[in-house]
Amino acid sequence: MSEDLHGKICVVTGSNTGIGKETARELLRRGAHVVLACRDAAKGEAARADLVATTGRDDVVVEPLDLASLASVRDFAARLRARHARLDVLVNNAGVWTTSRGTTKEGFETTFGVNHLGTFLLTHELLPLLRATPRARIVVLSSNLHYRGNMAWDDLQYERRKFGGPAAYSQSKLANVLFTKALARRLRAEGSDVTVNAVHPGVVTTELARDYPRLLVKLFHLFTISPAAGARCSLTVATAPELAGVSGEYFEKSKARRAAAAALDEGAQERLWALTESLLALAPAKAA
Repeated sequence: MSEDLHGKICVVTGSNTGIGKETARELLRRGAHVVLACRDAAKGEAARADLVATTGRDDVVVEPLDLASLASVRDFAARLRARHARLDVLVNNAGVWTTSRGTTKEGFETTFGVNHLGTFLLTHELLPLLRATPRARIVVLSSNLHYRGNMAWDDLQYERRKFGGPAAYSQSKLANVLFTKALARRLRAEGSDVTVNAVHPGVVTTELARDYPRLLVKLFHLFTISPAAGARCSLTVATAPELAGVSGEYFEKSKARRAAAAALDEGAQERLWALTESLLALAPAKAA
C-alpha cells in the first residue's frame, strides 16, 4: 500500500487510539493531510505528537468531534467546510460497545446513537465536500458481527426490552451496512463518483471493550490482531487504485464479501434511512 496521497485531505474519526490512529498514521506517512476527529482533545493531541514523531510529518491536526452529540457533529462539519474546499477520504472509524444502556446528548440509546446516527449525520454533513472532490471515498467500519445483527424495528433503542451489549453492538453494525448500501445507491443515482464501502477490520486489540471486566478483556486480547493489522482493510478500501468506482460493498481482509442477508434487504435499507432522517430531522433524500 504505497499510493502517494500528497494533496489529499483525509478525516479519520476516533483516531486518538487503536485502528483509527494506525489508519491515520499510514495516511499521514503516504503524504495526506490528516484530520484527527477525536472526542477527547487532550488524547487527540497526544496521538498527534506520536504520529508526527513516528512519521516525520506534521501535516496533521486535531478537531474535536463527539458522535454522541449531534451539535458536536454539525459543528465539526461546519468547521471543516469553512477550512477546506475538498475531502478525499472520510473514514468513519469511531464506535462504542457498552455494557449497559446509556443515552447520547439528545437522548438516543448510546450504541445506536453513536455507531449509526452519529456516523450517518457526519457523513451527511460532509457530503458537499466529498461531492466536490473527484473520486472521493467513504469508509464505514462495520463488523462481521453484523451477520448476527437483528434490526428490532419495534424497539431499536432498547426502550422496552432488556439491554444486551453484544446484541446492541451487532444491531448497530448491521445498521452500518444497511446505511452503506443505501447511500451507495443514492450516490450512483445522482451520477456522483463518490464511493462508500463498509469494512470489517478483524478482531482487533482496541479500547472498544473498555467497559467490560478487565480479566475478560485480557482473555479476549489473546485472540486479537494488532491495530496496525486491523487498519489494513480500511486503508485498502480508502486508497487502492483497483477499487476506484467500487461502491456499496462489504469488505473483510481487504476483499469484497457477500454481506448478511439482512443487510441486502433493500426494504430494510430504505426503512432505516427514512427512520434515521426522521430521528435527525433531516429533509428526505430520494432513493434510486
